[in-house]
Amino acid sequence: MSIKSSPATPVRSPAVVNADIRALWAAGPLSPEGEAEYQRLLVEWEVAVRADVVEAA
Repeated sequence: MSIKSSPATPVRSPAVVNADIRALWAAGPLSPEGEAEYQRLLVEWEVAVRADVVEAA
């Protein structure tokens, strides 16, 4: 039996996360903090895309 767990925070849409990624890069080269934020956003974007696919199915 598998147990589904819901995320602790609601999943934002891929488009919203992508807009945040674009805004981060629009500011210029990334600082170490910006790079960490970029990596976090990439993970969030992947989760959002997967959620979108599951919802569409």
